[in-house]
Amino acid sequence: MKWCRPLLVLLLASRILNGQTFDAGGYGKYLFSHSSIPSMGSLDDHGLHGRLNTRLYLTTTVTAALEIRVRAYYGDAVRRTPQFASAIRSPRELEGLDMFLWESASSVGYAEVDRFWAEWTMENLQITAGRQRIALGTNLVWNPIDLFNPYSILDFDYAERPGSDAVRMQYFLGPLSKIDAAFKPGRTSSRSTAFLSWTGNAFDYDVHVVTGLRGKAWMGGGAWAGDIGGGGFRGEILISERPETDAPFPIYPDAAAGGMVSCAVSGDYTFPNSLYLHVEVLYNTEGVTADVAAFRDAAAALGLLSPARWSLFGELSYSFTPLVRASLFVIQNPSDASRVVVPSVTWSALESIDLTLIGLLFDGVPSTEFGGYGASMYARVAWAF
Repeated sequence: MKWCRPLLVLLLASRILNGQTFDAGGYGKYLFSHSSIPSMGSLDDHGLHGRLNTRLYLTTTVTAALEIRVRAYYGDAVRRTPQFASAIRSPRELEGLDMFLWESASSVGYAEVDRFWAEWTMENLQITAGRQRIALGTNLVWNPIDLFNPYSILDFDYAERPGSDAVRMQYFLGPLSKIDAAFKPGRTSSRSTAFLSWTGNAFDYDVHVVTGLRGKAWMGGGAWAGDIGGGGFRGEILISERPETDAPFPIYPDAAAGGMVSCAVSGDYTFPNSLYLHVEVLYNTEGVTADVAAFRDAAAALGLLSPARWSLFGELSYSFTPLVRASLFVIQNPSDASRVVVPSVTWSALESIDLTLIGLLFDGVPSTEFGGYGASMYARVAWAF
């Protein structure tokens, strides 16, 4: 946290001297959960989640950002989960920008610098260095070409998504095209990542072509985004070598030599009455069709978005009023018949306060992808400022 002190002083000084050069905002959330997990029984937990986002505009071409995320947990999950504190710590290549505020038998407090970057813009060139979100891909659920930090849609309380300690350069060729390159160093050679991409437009579709290195493994692919009959149509494909990893287990002992392929295709449509439909399919050549739970760690070491060979997603949402919206989505593994069902409803009670009810309902036998997790219900109050 010592790295933050000079920038915090600078931000405060800029606020005092010239309020137009500094912006701040954020949110605070309270989350209550009740879970029934076969291996742990019934759990009741409470969580506080706060975030402060700041921007400092040093000149017309130089911007700096500092975003701090603070979380506190209290309840049965903390008491019954071995090494709970380690489990909530964000994996970063650069350390020293996070700290545990306290740890006890029933509660944990954790703070981290979630974004910390400086950006320089000159005509068509933009260079960003530091902890930043680098998001690649066009799909809404699974992004095979996101080489840095693909996210899980089940992590619903982290809207900003993980960041990367990286240097990024974007050169804008025109309103709809650019060249994009980034490099994220790792503590070992197998954990460094680099990519180069081109984005353009053809036949009224946004088109992305990307190549890169994850460790020593080459990869390349592409993505598209457009519409058919007024509905969104997106897709991504990534072809890569099998990576060399520092995982303490064999990650593909029975795999034949060759490359890996991951692809995902997505379609969505919004009706005039606000009814929204969304479907998506993910396919991994290295995914398995049986004993998926046992392959989960190996799949993560391979960089797969799912340990399953096939994954299906379906979503339905509807706005009953301008202030109340309900949603239901399902992720299904067609090979082992396991699934997770996620219903939710959000009420915008006031201009800056939202109330949300969310369920995570897992179904399947323990050896399947979604088996053994039981069910959890969440109630969240969020206040934005």
